[in-house]
Amino acid sequence: MGHDVTVATTDLPERNFKVYNGVKIEEFNIWGSEVTGFSGEVESYKQFLLESNFDIIMNYGAQQWATDLMLPILDKISAKKVIVPCGFSGLYLSKYGKYFEKMKSLLRQYDSCVYLSNNYRDINFARKYGAAENCIIIPNGAALDEFELKPNIEIRAALNIPKDHFLIMHVGSHTGMKGHKEAIKIFKKAKIKHSTFLIVANSFGGGCIRRCLLAEKLYKYSPFSKLSDKKIVITFLTREETVAAYHEADLFLFPSNVECSPIVLFEAIASKTPFLVTDVGNSKEIIEWTNGGELLPTLKRANGFVKADVNKSVKTLENIYNDKGKRQFLSVNGYNSWKNSFTWELIAKRYEALYLKLIDDNK
Repeated sequence: MGHDVTVATTDLPERNFKVYNGVKIEEFNIWGSEVTGFSGEVESYKQFLLESNFDIIMNYGAQQWATDLMLPILDKISAKKVIVPCGFSGLYLSKYGKYFEKMKSLLRQYDSCVYLSNNYRDINFARKYGAAENCIIIPNGAALDEFELKPNIEIRAALNIPKDHFLIMHVGSHTGMKGHKEAIKIFKKAKIKHSTFLIVANSFGGGCIRRCLLAEKLYKYSPFSKLSDKKIVITFLTREETVAAYHEADLFLFPSNVECSPIVLFEAIASKTPFLVTDVGNSKEIIEWTNGGELLPTLKRANGFVKADVNKSVKTLENIYNDKGKRQFLSVNGYNSWKNSFTWELIAKRYEALYLKLIDDNK
């Protein structure tokens, strides 16, 4: 859109460029957060914030170093300040008690707080403590230039998935909190035949990667999988391959345990794929906005995390598997709502309008 944009982010050894599509990248060798502690080029980052002549500085996500290091110096930064809290995932955890006590007043120091939902813990926190006057809601989405055309990749052939299989897909890293365990149980118990459950996930070396790969291996040799012609595939894919898999999938299954506003749901409807999701983050709101999916029966916990009710979710999966008309209905509605309201191209204009208004107000 012709603006001068800089992204300040973690220094990654594999990143060998300083400009991407015209966006400048400032790298800092920093790890941690206020609660876990910081290490690295902390003072360099603070000086960068204080000395750079930006019109707008936007913090994306609380509870991480790029935001947490800016919080104590908010009043010293002359630029208009915007934050997208992204859910406050630690709000109900005792170790974050002091952090969120300070956040009650810090939110008021921002010129605008962008929330991804009208009814989730972060915006409700702001309302409860009188910090909602500067609120605006701008949802997540999926990119038109990425999803409008299906990539020319034969993903079923590449992953050895039969052409006639009903393909169920999940996208989410092996953090242990994306519901892989419940999703595998739901798929295994469901009375559906000639089907494949594909989990696309990257690994950080821990989390649930070992458990997931073991479940895949054991199911491969299970007599139940052979009798019903079902298989589980767990793999990492490139971004283009992932988009191709979205387009090829018949259903998106996402029983995640904690979210803010799951982008994967928007990516599913952008590929005309209906979804099933736990009542996590603002997934219920996304269903109301898009009419592109349904809720899985969900068990809620006191710490803010959720878990799919596996046995009841099995019935939900079986019902939608056997109802082609409903899947088509959700597919069409979801795709049309995405095209009309939830492309990043449209959402970017809403952010631009906010930024320009803040600058105009300043003038």
